[in-house]
Amino acid sequence: MANKLINQMGLPKSIVNIFTARNIITAKDALSHTEFELMELLDVGKEEVTSAMAHVSEVVCPPCQTALLLLEQRVLNESLAGHLSTRLKGLDEALCGGIPFGVLTELVGPAGIGKTQFCLKLSLLASLPTNCGGLDGRVIYIDVESKFRSKRLIEIGINSFPEIFLKKGMAQEMAGRILILHPTSLSEFAESLHQIRVSLLQQQVKLLIIDSMAALVLGEHDSEASRQQALGWHVSFIKSLAEFSRIPVVLTNQVRSQIGDESRMYSFQGQRFIKLAKSPISAPLAFPFKITSSGLVLLDDEGIEMKGPEINTIHCQGLSLSTLAVSSAEYILRTKNA
Repeated sequence: MANKLINQMGLPKSIVNIFTARNIITAKDALSHTEFELMELLDVGKEEVTSAMAHVSEVVCPPCQTALLLLEQRVLNESLAGHLSTRLKGLDEALCGGIPFGVLTELVGPAGIGKTQFCLKLSLLASLPTNCGGLDGRVIYIDVESKFRSKRLIEIGINSFPEIFLKKGMAQEMAGRILILHPTSLSEFAESLHQIRVSLLQQQVKLLIIDSMAALVLGEHDSEASRQQALGWHVSFIKSLAEFSRIPVVLTNQVRSQIGDESRMYSFQGQRFIKLAKSPISAPLAFPFKITSSGLVLLDDEGIEMKGPEINTIHCQGLSLSTLAVSSAEYILRTKNA
């Protein structure tokens, strides 16, 4: 708005001609001077200058908005942008439709909690035909820790969508839409990201999953500072991919114990929860779930509202990162604007 032309602001023609004669062409040119400087430069009275500058300011300055209006606009924008439904009713309702397009969504939790299971189901949902509620597209799945299992993918598909996957050749067709990459180093991972930028448009890719980048960073960087720097750069690039392609991008991140007895911590005999955190459109919620032959299933669609730091704390079989706490296992799902 600063470059809006003075002659397009509805000012009297006489004052516009004076501005033009003094080479004051845009709103920025005018607002760069004080009223007294303009009086001297334009050789006009204070009343005329004050009136003209008030009009220019009103035109170029955005109007005041209430917090309620901003929230309503945010929800509307999220709705119009599109979502990939997770088929988990309570989670989809909280996210206004599911995993949002054009935004980086992060799954954070300990090994074995179900992050990859969630990603496999999302891969199927993105590849399904649109008349079945899918996106009818391809999926790029960057499998850093070699956790992707085609057999499990087909099992989830057959149990979740038997009307599709039991048809002759359909299981192979759906699985053929999911492209798996296995980078073994951070440099290979970075190269994959640059190649993906072109593929996102050329191959009708509708979902990008990275499971998980942190493993490469931990293997190549000794200090916490260098790890954070490497992660920061790559996450910024991934966010730009999400914004550029306007598709859902999902990144998993693994929480590792500093205690040592991970077999006890990650046995998951207690209740599992998905925590929805840092969402711009939803209150912090926790949903109990279990893993079945068809993937993740919510045990309660209502969700439990979380308050304070509890929403960002992960508890694992009676232990958390900082305290001895509830006997449960949790991972955090959070959405980040690109």
